Formats: sequence, C-alpha cells, structure tokens
Amino acid sequence: MGVTCVYAYPVPEGKSGPSVVEGLQRQVELLGAVRSGTFCVDCDTFQSILQSSMNSQPKTFYVLHDSEQPASCFAITDTGLCLTADTLFDGLVSKLKNYYQQRKNAKMEAKGQRYELGDFLIKVGSVSLAGSFKGIIVEVEYSPCVLASDCWGLMKELLQTVVGNLADSPPSVLKMKMDELYTPAITMSQYLELFNNFRKMATPTQISR
Repeated sequence: MGVTCVYAYPVPEGKSGPSVVEGLQRQVELLGAVRSGTFCVDCDTFQSILQSSMNSQPKTFYVLHDSEQPASCFAITDTGLCLTADTLFDGLVSKLKNYYQQRKNAKMEAKGQRYELGDFLIKVGSVSLAGSFKGIIVEVEYSPCVLASDCWGLMKELLQTVVGNLADSPPSVLKMKMDELYTPAITMSQYLELFNNFRKMATPTQISR
C-alpha cells in the first residue's frame, strides 16, 4: 500500500449526490483511468456502558473495515489511538457487550467505484449513515511511495484535476504524518475523521454555484 489522500467532495446546490458521483467518475475515466472493481469502507461505533465515575464521559471506539485490507480490521479510540488486528477482533468485540454497546443506526459506509491509472488507485463513492446518503468521498493512492512528503506534489497535481482546490493542502490527518512511514491505519484515520464530520451534518455538504 502506498500513500493515500481521502477527501469529502461537496454536493453543489441543486444537484443530487448520485449525479455528482457519476460526474466525478466520468471525469476520472476521461483521465484514462480503468475501472477495477468496487470498494467499501465501513465503520461501527461502540460506547462504554460502565463509567469510572459519575462525572466521566462514556468512552467511545470505532471499528473500521476496508475492502483493500480484507484480512484486517482497525479499532480507533476517541483519543485517536489505532489498533490494527485481524478480523477475529470482530468476535472479541461481541464478547465485550457487558462493557461496550454498539450504537444503533450509526453505521457509516463509503461505497463506490475503484479505478487504476498507472501507479495511482482512485476511488469515488457515496457515504451513507444507516443507509441514508450523507456525502461523497474521493480517495487517491500513489502506490510506489511510503512517505507523503516525497510524493505530495505529484498527488496534488492529480487530485486537483478531480477535486479542484480541495487538494490545495493534504487532509488534516495526513498533514501531521507527512514524514512518517505510511500505513493503512493512517487511511482509516482519515476516513474516521470524515465519517464523524458527515455524522454531524443534518444534510449533505452543499456549495453555492
């Protein structure tokens, strides 16, 4: 896996989410990208039942799965600590039901089309919360590189042809890890940040024409 950038793409006023997704996918195909299947990233939220004191806030952690990493799952705490484990971790979580409860109607999913363009992997899809459309996600991975600082200029050039000035700077999660060895956990942290932003919105992000 190479360096990955994940962005939320705003839905212009007066347009529907699916039509914007289709437009982005056509744009990617015009660059010469070839369809190579689909992708899915999902996220479940778990909240502590027992509290250490009356004044303490419930503890929260998130479990994410990525179709690019089918043998792994990622648990991220509310402090940002990420644990990468195999899928047996899902079974372990189910045994913690006396301590942590899965939030109902809180499942986030990003699903869509996957493309290959030379050394780049491009994904364009919709984000849903409990089955309801919340927004659009665009992911670009540059496979040959493992340090974001070494390839950001090249990635920015491609990203701007797809998402415009959204790619003027790296995603906030990645910006803090530009000189770190890139891992799939960083991608999942980017998704979690965007999922939490989508969760806070009553309606999909919109921009004026």
